[in-house]
Parts: sequence; C-alpha cells; structure tokens
Amino acid sequence: MPEKKTIERARRKAEEGKAPSTQAGEFVREEMEHIRKGKHGARSTKQAIAIGLSKARRAGVKLPPPKKGTTSEKTRKSAESAYGKGRSGEPVSPARSRAGEKALKREPRTAASHSSLSRQARSAAKKRSHGERSAASRKAASTRKKTARPK
Repeated sequence: MPEKKTIERARRKAEEGKAPSTQAGEFVREEMEHIRKGKHGARSTKQAIAIGLSKARRAGVKLPPPKKGTTSEKTRKSAESAYGKGRSGEPVSPARSRAGEKALKREPRTAASHSSLSRQARSAAKKRSHGERSAASRKAASTRKKTARPK
C-alpha cells in the first residue's frame, strides 16, 4: 500500500497536468526510499522501478502497460493486471502483500544506491536515439517548474 504522502504528491502532479510517467515517478521514488531505509530490498534497480510502476498502476495512475514486443510477455501481462486492478479499485489481498514483502526482505539493499541508479539511467538512455534523448530534455526544460531566482 503506498503512503498517503506519495498518493498526494502524485495527485498534485496530475493536477499540474504532468504526464502519467511523472506521476508514477513518485511511487518509484517511494520504493527507493523504502530500500534505502532498509524496509526491504530488491534484486536489481530494474526490479525496484518495476515495483514502483506496479504500485502506481494499482493506485489508479493512468499509466498504460507497455506495448507488445517492447518488454517480455510476462512483464506486459503483469502490467495489464495491475492497470486493470487500478481502474476497478480492487484491493490487494493481505496474504499476497505479506508474501511479497517477506520475499523482498531477503533481497540486497544495493538496488537503490546512487551508483546503481546511475548505471540504470545510463543503460536506459543508451537504448534511445540521440533525437529521442534531445526531445525528452527539451520537453523537460519547457515543463520544468519556474522558480524565482534571487538577483
């Protein structure tokens, strides 16, 4: 179950008109915090991100599952299931929650380290073309929150 402050932050992003992936980023952030605090671990940074995205979908963020061929069939089916449950508001069974938490407690805590996150970001960026990366940075610059800078 995501924390109230995470849901609130995601809701605020939605009201600001941010993309669903930005809203889902709040859930990924929460997951990284949990790992860093020692609440549980993850086998890899990729798994930690996947857990956060799944939580976001289940919480009702309009983040559609990946298209066919972009990821494994198992990942896509899991994302479809989480997305459907988020749309219907179906709760997660307590037994399943406990089992997942217990399994994650046995995993290492290195998945949320700065070096692991950096490695994951670099490998993800390598899969995108120069044009895609450039367009993403332009979009980020245009939607970045404007703060008053002292003169």
